Amino acid sequence: MNKILIAFCLISTVLISCSSDPAVQYTYKSPEKIDDGINVGTLDEVNLEVASLKDGIEKIYAGKFPEVHSILILRNNKLVFEEYFSGHKYQWDGPSWHGEWVKWDRSTPHEIMSDTKSIVSAAIGIAVGQRLIESVHQSIFDYLPDYQQFKSGGKEGITIEHLLTMTSGLEWNEWGSSYTDAANDGYLLWIDCEDQIACILEKPLIHEPGTTFNYNGGNMSLLAAILQNAAGLDIEEFSGKFLFEPLGIDAPLWARYESGVIDGSYGIKLTPRDMAKVGLTFLNKGVWEGERIISEDWVEKSAEPFPGNEQIKVPGTDSGKNGYTYTWWTDEYTHKGESIHMFYAGGWGGQDIMVLPELDAVVVFTGGNYATKVRNFSIFEKYILPAFE
Repeated sequence: MNKILIAFCLISTVLISCSSDPAVQYTYKSPEKIDDGINVGTLDEVNLEVASLKDGIEKIYAGKFPEVHSILILRNNKLVFEEYFSGHKYQWDGPSWHGEWVKWDRSTPHEIMSDTKSIVSAAIGIAVGQRLIESVHQSIFDYLPDYQQFKSGGKEGITIEHLLTMTSGLEWNEWGSSYTDAANDGYLLWIDCEDQIACILEKPLIHEPGTTFNYNGGNMSLLAAILQNAAGLDIEEFSGKFLFEPLGIDAPLWARYESGVIDGSYGIKLTPRDMAKVGLTFLNKGVWEGERIISEDWVEKSAEPFPGNEQIKVPGTDSGKNGYTYTWWTDEYTHKGESIHMFYAGGWGGQDIMVLPELDAVVVFTGGNYATKVRNFSIFEKYILPAFE
């Protein structure tokens, strides 16, 4: 019994030492300039104070905020803060979805989870800008020629915009159960469906399209199929050519079902600096290095809540009640008496691309809190926002 107890204590000590290091005294160091198209600078150059940031980083090292993998801050189009931490890689069948324990760094791609949805939205926006898709107010069946048998019972009124805003009206259970639960419709698409597009469209219509928010990852696979029929390229090829290549990002692979259909709800990997480029493009109203990537109108639609989507509680996070529009979440803060608007791409486990127009800033988080509460917004409000002078 004593030997077992000693072994348990040793294992516990190792686990605790992996998750926290209360002795760390943080010293700020400006990000390194590399050949990736991102300008770098210092906190002083963009009027950011280090004191609250230092406090927050030391709290992370001390274990107060476990499984935060990276924090990046950009202001005035400069990356001025870039910190990486240790944590678990994502593993579908691992305990708490955790795999190997690693020290994250700027070169390591990270699962961005539902931030993938915001990449799908950006690709749809580009296709609209190219007139490959005439309007987001078109019926989805205008671009789904092989699924006209589902165009009835009110489903013909589902538009592309309804998919983008999670208001399709289709019955869908995603937030009501774990992603490994057979009751979860997103999971069922992987384990019990031969034609994912048909499995999504055959769901009963339980709300009038455009009236009721219901988080539905299947919408994103429909959007990916719509884009492929409109552009003649699948979303992996289209986003690689028209989004990632212009941003100087190595185009990621997309998750595919056995049928070959692309799952647009999650699955791609990007580095935090790649995520920052996406955020900067939206901060700059769709422009990257002088080249328009996405229309300004699309960015504006991605920043203001869709009517009826203003007060949504996101499970598993400390973000409070948020708005939702075109696959981006929205939030409001007060800083030094001024209203600060945020719109952000948010992903399971703590993958966030926060865009803050009033502060001319982007904040990026990655993390591994798949089974525990994401606390990025507490970190942002308590330690990052106060750094802005």
